Amino acid sequence: MAFKKKKIQDEASESLPPVNTPRKKKAEVENWDAEPEPVKKPRKPFRIALPDWVYDARTKKLWGSFLLVFALFMALAQISFYFHWQADQSLLEHAPESQKPTANLMGWMGAWLAQLLIFKGFGFSAILLVPIVFRWGWKKLFPPTLRLPLPSTEHFIFFLFWGATFLGFLLPTWLDGIAGGRIGMRMAHKIEMLSGTFGTPLFLGFGLLAYLILAFNIRLIPSRWEEKKPSAEKLKEEEEETPVVPVNIYTHRDELGGLEQEEEEVPMEEISEDDFQVYEIPLENPFHEEPARPLEDLSDGGHVFEISPPVASPTPAVPSGDLTMEVEIHEESKAVEEPSTGSKLAQAVAAELVQKYGAYDPMEELPGYRFPPVNLLADLGVTELKVDPKELEANKNRIVETLRNYGVEIQKIKATIGPTVTLYEIVPAPGVRISKIKNLEDDIALSLAAHGIRIIAPIPGKGTIGIEVPNQNPTIVGLKSIFESEKWVQNKFDLPVALGRTISNEVFLADLAKMPHLLVAGATGQGKSVGINTLLVSLLYSKHPSELKLVMIDPKKVELPLYSIIEKHFLAKLPGEDEPIITDTKKVINTLNSLCIEMDNRYELLKNAQVRNLKEYNERFRQRRLNPNEGHRFLPYIVLVIDEFADLIMTAGKEVELPIARLAQLARAIGIHLIIATQRPSVNIITGTIKANFPARLAFRVSSKVDSRTILDSGGADQLIGRGDMLLSIGSDLIRLQCPFVDTPEVEQIVAFIGEQRGFAEALMLPEYVGEEGDPDKTKFDSEDKDDLFDEAARIIVQHQQGSASLLQRRLNIGYNRAGRLIDQMEAAGLVGPNKGSKAREVLIHDEVSLQRFLDGM
Repeated sequence: MAFKKKKIQDEASESLPPVNTPRKKKAEVENWDAEPEPVKKPRKPFRIALPDWVYDARTKKLWGSFLLVFALFMALAQISFYFHWQADQSLLEHAPESQKPTANLMGWMGAWLAQLLIFKGFGFSAILLVPIVFRWGWKKLFPPTLRLPLPSTEHFIFFLFWGATFLGFLLPTWLDGIAGGRIGMRMAHKIEMLSGTFGTPLFLGFGLLAYLILAFNIRLIPSRWEEKKPSAEKLKEEEEETPVVPVNIYTHRDELGGLEQEEEEVPMEEISEDDFQVYEIPLENPFHEEPARPLEDLSDGGHVFEISPPVASPTPAVPSGDLTMEVEIHEESKAVEEPSTGSKLAQAVAAELVQKYGAYDPMEELPGYRFPPVNLLADLGVTELKVDPKELEANKNRIVETLRNYGVEIQKIKATIGPTVTLYEIVPAPGVRISKIKNLEDDIALSLAAHGIRIIAPIPGKGTIGIEVPNQNPTIVGLKSIFESEKWVQNKFDLPVALGRTISNEVFLADLAKMPHLLVAGATGQGKSVGINTLLVSLLYSKHPSELKLVMIDPKKVELPLYSIIEKHFLAKLPGEDEPIITDTKKVINTLNSLCIEMDNRYELLKNAQVRNLKEYNERFRQRRLNPNEGHRFLPYIVLVIDEFADLIMTAGKEVELPIARLAQLARAIGIHLIIATQRPSVNIITGTIKANFPARLAFRVSSKVDSRTILDSGGADQLIGRGDMLLSIGSDLIRLQCPFVDTPEVEQIVAFIGEQRGFAEALMLPEYVGEEGDPDKTKFDSEDKDDLFDEAARIIVQHQQGSASLLQRRLNIGYNRAGRLIDQMEAAGLVGPNKGSKAREVLIHDEVSLQRFLDGM
């Protein structure tokens, strides 16, 4: 029966491919002409062909028990030998003929073994064989986690031979050579023949010193004799010599449980009983590594975004077998004492300009405006990372085991814990190809039984490979905690937006003005709408209504209408429109073309002011170096927000794509920026023209790798875990973030707080746009439809020789729509010339006498 079972197993093994044979992927076999590379099979441990029962677990336990008992037997036999060796020696010479019992406690066998190890072997040093055998037996019988507090076997073996040689040279004839044994005496005799009587102790001393230096790195010169170092190095040395205590520290919450970590040497000044809990756990293999460098500004000189400096807690280590893992937890920096918004810094800058230049302050148009306080947002508490030590240890063991199963050995492993995912950084052994680890992505995900495994090979700027593993209990990042952070309060961005926290729990801010546009994509229910609200709330908390205007397009009609309350503060719309949130596709086309006209008008203003961008233009206008009578005005930033871009492309197509592409190409310099979101990142929606002008892209979880490559030009978005987990691609950088959570009731409270305050008379009116379907008889003047204020408006125009609708608004105290109709009627009647962009129209009548004749002739 046993033979039949073995035969069936052999047939099954022949029909299946080998488990550890790596499979080639499609990318590796595209070049059919090239010679295929030989497949390197993983290295198997050397194993002598012996019966299976030799390698059975029960055999190992029996072998371990025998070694432990034999070590005890050997110890008692050697101890008894030192007291009775003279009495037993004569009996051993006639054994086994002699029938007398030996004086050794272990009998004939103990006396014979002791004489073999001590007298004929290593002398007094033979006692070191006891811990060697005992260690071997312990290793066979007990698991690796139950270690003995003993030096390694190599140390015992060295001192076994060195001690026997030293005693054999020092006491060669004492007690018939029992001190060093015959092996020690012969080794000492050989060395003495080569180096002489006086050279032998020098040779033995050098051997001992060399071993101590190689094994323990001992200090040869006392510290007080060392050369005096420069002050900087001396300070560093003093910091290293700071008194330390063995502790294990981590941020603790009751619902999370304790974190099992190894003992580390941490300066006493960094230990606080209020912030940390201390555990004393013995450490066997400490993992030393240089502290990770903080993430720096990743922009190319433009300061596109910033990352708050991490506040790292002491890095404990989690042991597992012969490989230790360092756990790094970045704690959130403490909130500022007086939470405020970043806009207060802008207020201070504006006040300084007013005091210095007597400059124009656009905020004076709404002097009583109050920025929304942070207490309108839900208080989710400090972003404490929920860390389960069992989860960390299990994930680490599975990663290491999976890699070893495929022949990949690693030297170091380190865990950096974030709000949503934990980054395991590994350093592979020399000779391991990175592509081999990347190909094991699915196998690692299978072993961890988790969705969202992502391998970064290698991590940019580091010599490690990253494996991102989702946490079982992700931490919710509150928007209030970001607004209360020092990084947000002290930011100097033109259009700051809070994108969340990085994988190391650091606050991540971005400047929309430097991006300069943002493309957002993600499947339904993955946090895209929350991300849009986060961007808008960040702008509302950071900018004054005179500095920012929003143009909102929402084909779904349910996401953005709650912002209609702040119409007279932050919104911009077309003249004659009742709804500030644009939902009709036809009105969307007119709005986009109107923004193109506004862009052309602004560029004309920049040309006349001889500046290159909006910031320089507004700076000159604040310093009163630009004349408002020439059409110059303070230009606020305009942010266009489109919540569902796919619906516009499907209904309008090129009529929407072309103006958006034109705005994306040209509008960054004059302060018009775009935020476009879609839940269908396909190639017919996000075309090449759109992608080319949106270098900053934000991807939530998508359903396929094709969608991920469409939005990011790389994979990864399909492996996110949802609920605000996202990837930011800007340039060549790909950063994983956790989006802050802001709920709809919080947004309603914020817009209600702003809407209750006094605003402008009306929303910002965009330039009027009339498409091809406009009135064909617009150029014909009809005296019956002439406005009642036509004559008075004509006199004002002729007096000032300026055909401007804004002039009529101020003098006649009318709205933009009526002033625009008056200008159109004057153009049709031949009183003023055609539109010239941002310049005022040319007045064709130059005196009031000619005007009166003109009016009488009408």
